Amino acid sequence: MTTAVIDTTILAVLAPFAAAVVAPFATRIFKQNAAWLLALVPAWIFYHFAGYIGPVSHGETFTPAVEWAPSYGINLSFYIDGLSTLFALLISGIGTFIILYAGGYLNGHPQQGRFFSFLFLFMGAMLGLVTGNNLITLFIFWELTSITSFLLIGFDHLRAASRRAALQALVVTGGGGLSLLAAFILIIGATGEIEMSALLSSPDVIKNSGLYLPIFILVLGGAFTKSAQFPFHFWLPNAMEAPTPVSAFLHSATMVKAGVYLLMRMHPLLGDTELWTTVLPIFGGVTLLVGTILAVRQTDLKLMLAYTTVASLGLLVMLVGTSWEKALEGAVLYLLAHSLFKGALFMVAGIIDHETGTRDVTKLGGLRGAMPITFAAACLAALSMSGLPPFIGFIAKEVLYEGTWEMGAGSLLVTGTAVLGNSLMLVIAAAVAIKPFFGPAVETPKHAHEGPVLLFAGPLVLSLTGFAAAFFAHQTGELFIAPMLSSLTGQSGHVDLHLIPGYISAPLILSVITVALGVVLYLQLARLRALVASVLAAIGWGPDKGFDQFVAGIVSLSAAVTRLVQGGKMQTYMMLTFGVTAAAVLVPAFLTDGLPSMPAMPDYAFYEWGILGIAFLGLVAVLVAKTRLTAIVSLGIQGFAVAVIFMLFGAPDLSFTQFMVETLSVVILALVMTRLNLSPRDHRPAGAVLVTGAISAGVGAGIALTLMAITQQPFDSRLSEFFTAYSRTIAHGRNIVNVIIVDFRGFDTLGEIAVVVLAGLCVLALIRVRTKPEVKVDEDASAEALAKRVEAS
Repeated sequence: MTTAVIDTTILAVLAPFAAAVVAPFATRIFKQNAAWLLALVPAWIFYHFAGYIGPVSHGETFTPAVEWAPSYGINLSFYIDGLSTLFALLISGIGTFIILYAGGYLNGHPQQGRFFSFLFLFMGAMLGLVTGNNLITLFIFWELTSITSFLLIGFDHLRAASRRAALQALVVTGGGGLSLLAAFILIIGATGEIEMSALLSSPDVIKNSGLYLPIFILVLGGAFTKSAQFPFHFWLPNAMEAPTPVSAFLHSATMVKAGVYLLMRMHPLLGDTELWTTVLPIFGGVTLLVGTILAVRQTDLKLMLAYTTVASLGLLVMLVGTSWEKALEGAVLYLLAHSLFKGALFMVAGIIDHETGTRDVTKLGGLRGAMPITFAAACLAALSMSGLPPFIGFIAKEVLYEGTWEMGAGSLLVTGTAVLGNSLMLVIAAAVAIKPFFGPAVETPKHAHEGPVLLFAGPLVLSLTGFAAAFFAHQTGELFIAPMLSSLTGQSGHVDLHLIPGYISAPLILSVITVALGVVLYLQLARLRALVASVLAAIGWGPDKGFDQFVAGIVSLSAAVTRLVQGGKMQTYMMLTFGVTAAAVLVPAFLTDGLPSMPAMPDYAFYEWGILGIAFLGLVAVLVAKTRLTAIVSLGIQGFAVAVIFMLFGAPDLSFTQFMVETLSVVILALVMTRLNLSPRDHRPAGAVLVTGAISAGVGAGIALTLMAITQQPFDSRLSEFFTAYSRTIAHGRNIVNVIIVDFRGFDTLGEIAVVVLAGLCVLALIRVRTKPEVKVDEDASAEALAKRVEAS
């Protein structure tokens, strides 16, 4: 590809951020037609990335980049291969219909422009994440998805449930993001590489590193929280508090699949190890079963679909965890199929809710006549979700069964888990497609009718795309699945997909078992729902409740710590401040080098030792002083001694400044003390005196040893030479010290002056405090006389 095309790729990734700025103004100007205009942005992005299909299918990769922070090795770089191309196509393609859908769903909403802006920010964050090459920029986009999803989930911020769901999603995924950042830092430290493309060129470096285990754990922390793996699955169904366009976009191709994307991207670097092939299938399988079982209990259409999304993500993690090539092929196929049918079904659920006023499946029925287009889209998408022909979901199920059945050790357990999970997902698909549309018509809160084209265009196109992908199975395999599979395995390969099985095989038999079991379970759906509900009621506690308990515990702990360190006592503040200072100076030296060796004493002249002796005598005077006022005056001896030392070492300006500061400090403190009622001596117990004395000695000894050690190191004159060379030519001053203070450190000095002025004003206010005479209340006096006495006082 040409350089111009690569440069355009950077614009395509960043285009949603520009659209986010324009969206509110476009909505204000074009009203209900703004969605058509704004949808051109993701449509153009889809068109651009479609241009990469041919090159990446032939094994080519691209790394467009621009400098961002080159001094830190951080560039805004992107990596375009089969994996990132398919994700980018899904994000932009489905995103186009989500923008249109949002235009119809929130038509007339006063905050529709803000909603469009949040959607585009989310879209841009996801595009940056799946195409990111530089680890640091990838992490930034990763965290940006958490922040933008927080804004989208909490869009209806006046509702407490929306605020809680948004905060929960942010806490869980944000915590996982910190785990991922730690993993990236370890990867950079272990390999010396910061670009994903460079890491993929040497995939065994991390596996052979002693840091593989912590990197593996930290990567899973990021992936499992983002893709809602058990026990972090609870945030995703709660995110259904968001408007339906968010649910459809978030569940189909974006945020919830970010964790799966990360595992697929990291597979060549971390996969195919004993740890990988043990941990991922276990957690993925558990998540698959938990998600489908919890989905059976629900009656809300969105919650039913949300829990099956949890299950589907578990299925993908389980397949990626096998590191078996055919199972990986099934994972890639299922990811594509799931994006299409789940996006369509969520939009169908939103249309039903929008046009009937309810999402409760038990309060719906007979809608196929009133909503024929929505019914058709629901049936097509549900067939694909059920794994029935002629849809891409059927091919995906066949391939993943082939992969799990032939993978060797553990194949029976993994296959059985997949069969049971897929059977339960067929139950939910049938419930979503059959219950609302068949049977006698049910009276709903709103008169049921077909939605506008903005609403049904998305689900209809996505469900038909699932059919087209299966009908052109060979092209789907060659252009999309094979390049993506090569990204996972690190090797180019050939994928041959067929809609019609050529012979009776284990995968076909497993598919028949899945459908039969699903039909039986669907016919017993009411009993099954009651059984699951009773079991969960008996268990009682769950991760969602545990999250609330965790947050409450953190709040209680922070309150306790605040009461301890911020109790309102100046003495406590001073002890903590200087205690931390002493630990910061002394502890690192003991931990790194053991007991630090005593630095050699400096070679001073006799009069210099005399000045130090005077300073020591001043210290003794402070310690033995009977009153605080005497101690303050004695403390001045220390400052004057330091000023004399500055003078002896050839710094008269600094010495003069020290004399002035010390004189003012002593005078001001003495004036303040005369206004206070001070006890003649310290009434603290001996234990408190020993503690404060130890802290003081630690601070003094630590800083003294540190300064002595620093001054005995070879002198680095580069900074001195810089000021000598440029004080005259740049700052136009001959006095280097003054130039440093006024010019080179001008803002720092201005801040110091501001602090001193504020402190002086506070002291002045304290000195001018006058005790007001007490007003005695005469019960017999009138209110008017009492007011006059108060005013006079």
